Amino acid sequence: MRILVTNDDGIDSIGLHILARALRGRGEIVIAAPDRECSGAGASLGALHLLKPEIHRARVDGVDEAWAVDGTPALCVMFARLGAYGPAFDLVVAGINPGANVGRAVYHSGTVGAALTARSGGISGVAVSQAVAEGGIEGQGWDEMLADQRWDTAAAVADAVVGGLIASPPAAPVVLNVNVPNVELGGVRGWRGTTVGRIPPRTVQEVQLEPKLGHDGAFHVRMVWGDPVELPADTDGGVVGRDMVSISALSEIAADANLDTTGPAASLDALFAAGS
Repeated sequence: MRILVTNDDGIDSIGLHILARALRGRGEIVIAAPDRECSGAGASLGALHLLKPEIHRARVDGVDEAWAVDGTPALCVMFARLGAYGPAFDLVVAGINPGANVGRAVYHSGTVGAALTARSGGISGVAVSQAVAEGGIEGQGWDEMLADQRWDTAAAVADAVVGGLIASPPAAPVVLNVNVPNVELGGVRGWRGTTVGRIPPRTVQEVQLEPKLGHDGAFHVRMVWGDPVELPADTDGGVVGRDMVSISALSEIAADANLDTTGPAASLDALFAAGS
């Protein structure tokens, strides 16, 4: 069992190191993570025709092989599929992200994006995130929010999830979005399979434009954080806010035949009828 461990916070992230060491009993662990902060990168690869990416060997205590990649989390995973770090991998685990990736944060999360990219290459992916003080912002937490982070709780949950996937492999590759409360393991009140909510615990409430001095027509965009909110109990964010682990199985992108496309269909019929 070869397991690729990645993240979107960069090769020096404490959460990445703790996660990788926690999974050592599950197989051969290889880290390949961005060489810099890539939060909010989603599943982006970058402009492939312009990129000249590099990878460099890195040192992480307790892990035999680690790589720092000049690219996004998704690019780290794509390189793994193409053999950059040796033989094929059986599983991709991304995290531990500081900040719960729930609600709309799922769309933008580089942690989740790595897991989605794994599945697109035929490998199951697990995204592991943990709540932070003040709720984080749009799924992201930074240094001042991490003073009392219980990383070991999220690592233990991730290890259990990975152990379950190995013991009972799914028939087809899956993406599991795992979100963990920031409490001691003994304080976790269980887990729930959840739906993806609409918003994360704390959002960007508004933006304000401030003129850039000396540059006519240019503005600094100042983001204003909203207050933390209590989310519905049956959603991913609501479950984490009640000190439980949330696990959401994320579906693949697929066309929805039930959506109403009457207007565009009529316009297209008219367009091509006019040209016939």
